[in-house]
This record gives sequence, structure tokens and C-alpha cells, in this order.
Amino acid sequence: MTETSPAPTEAPTKTIAFVLYPGLTPLDIVGPLQVFAALGDLVPGYRTVVVGERIEPMGSDTPLSLVPSHTFEEMPDPHAVIVPGGLVPTLTAMADENLLRNLRETAARSQVVGSVCTGSLLLAAAGLLEGRRATTHWMYRDLLARFGATPVTRRWVEDGHFITAAGVSAGIDMALHLVGRLAGKEVARMVQLFIEYDPEPPFGPIDWTAADSGQYAPFARELLRKALADHPALLAQLST
Repeated sequence: MTETSPAPTEAPTKTIAFVLYPGLTPLDIVGPLQVFAALGDLVPGYRTVVVGERIEPMGSDTPLSLVPSHTFEEMPDPHAVIVPGGLVPTLTAMADENLLRNLRETAARSQVVGSVCTGSLLLAAAGLLEGRRATTHWMYRDLLARFGATPVTRRWVEDGHFITAAGVSAGIDMALHLVGRLAGKEVARMVQLFIEYDPEPPFGPIDWTAADSGQYAPFARELLRKALADHPALLAQLST
């Protein structure tokens, strides 16, 4: 009597979950989402989902509204969770305990926890970046230290299983880096080709001296004051 070898089992699907909340910047979520959607088209075993507290249209900081595909409760344990950022609504969300609780619980079930732009401030406000190196949009990088993180001036920063990207378009770079880590550099290059990500800004590279000079600091402080007007304790913590 011959023994029958067990049938090979398929590797479990790795879910990349993007967090959606009202008022975020669309490119923060759509840029890296497109990168991972392309990965799913090229390599079996990956899928992307968008999670929120409820499934309904949510406004952004543009005329575009977005709708989650899943609620936090419906989402299976993700391989990675990525939190996008924005301006005033994101700064206000630093005081949204329901969102912060969902981020803590989801991060605890994820092997990779990422953010784009000021999304790292939400991770920091949730207590997830204390003692870690991180980055965010240049205008609010210093706020990371108020939550116990170490601000780093880089396009993206990895610390353990956390990875944070700088402002807006940096999320695409971070996502391509993660694709390379998950599926290899050749697949990442193929994704980059498929989405034709080859930036050639018409006015050349950014002049970082303008940002580093502090000339935009009053504007940044005013947005923070507006965002946290109803949360004076947190505003005081981030303003001292």
C-alpha cells in the first residue's frame, strides 16, 4: 500500500490595509495603494484593503471623497497597516481616541506598521512610536519628539517593524521599498515601470533651505492651533 503525499498548501494571502478617516490627503493613501495594487496584479498572494470606522463616503482635503472597503472589525489580521496623513483634520485626529484605539489594536496584529506624511503623528499620538526613529512632513517633524519619538530627516525611516515616510509623495517611495522587501527588487522595479514612476518635476528639485529657514513655522503653528482648539491640553503639549 503506497502512502499518499499531502497536497501542498497555498501560502496565506498577505493583506495590506490602508486606514481611511475624514479629511486626509488623497495622494497619501492612493499613491502607495496603487503600488500595492500593482503588486497584487503581478504576484499572487497579496491584496489591498481600505479600512475605516464605517463604510460610507469620507471627505478628503480635496473635492474627492473616498469609501473604505472594510471596517476595522471586518478586517482580517493584516500583514501591513499603513496610515496616511493630511493637514488640519489629521492634526485634529491626534485627539480622536476611537481612531487611536483602532490603530493600536490593528498595529498589534500587523507585521508591518507604516505611515505617510503626518500619519506618523497619529501613530505617535497612539503611543506606538515612543523610543523609535521616525519621520513625517517637514513642517511638523519636530512634533514627533513631543510624543517620545526621535525625528529623522529622511525620505522614509525604518525602526523595527515600523516604517514612516515623509510628506505626501514620499509614500510612493516607501511603498516601493516595501514591495522590494516583500517580493524582491525585480518585482519592485516592475511595479515602478507599470505605474511609470519616474519623477521629473518641471521646476527641478525642492529648495530645502526655504523649509529649513523656519519661514513657514508661523503657518504650521496656526494650523495646529486651529486643529486642536477644542483640545487645549494636547495643544499645550505640542506648542511648548
